[in-house]
Amino acid sequence: MNIGEAAAASGVSAKMIRYYEETGLIPPAGRTGAGYRTYGPKEVQILRFVRRARDLGFPMEKVGDLLALWRDRSRASAEVRRLAEDQVAALTARIREMEEMKATLEHLVHACAGDERPDCPILADLGGGNCRT
Repeated sequence: MNIGEAAAASGVSAKMIRYYEETGLIPPAGRTGAGYRTYGPKEVQILRFVRRARDLGFPMEKVGDLLALWRDRSRASAEVRRLAEDQVAALTARIREMEEMKATLEHLVHACAGDERPDCPILADLGGGNCRT
């Protein structure tokens, strides 16, 4: 199949497939005599793996580590588990940071009169306490 068909079958855009190839995350695609990329079921499975790992928030470097472990039939599942636990911790930290941002923004919205006056605690906070126009 061509890159468009592989993109549709895997859920990864053609642009991202090219990027993953350029960065070495996935092996280069086979080529036709005319130079067009070709993909088979194995490549689509790899792309689906990458997409799922990215959907779970794994950074590119860790996706590469997971791919290497996936390909290594003699792997220890302990290493896979460690990577997943590290990702859970990273997601937990990001969620905590976002909850703090949300709480701060809710406080600022509540403090803002939202009327015709120029005073704006939201802008004052963003400006480091100095609301300038």
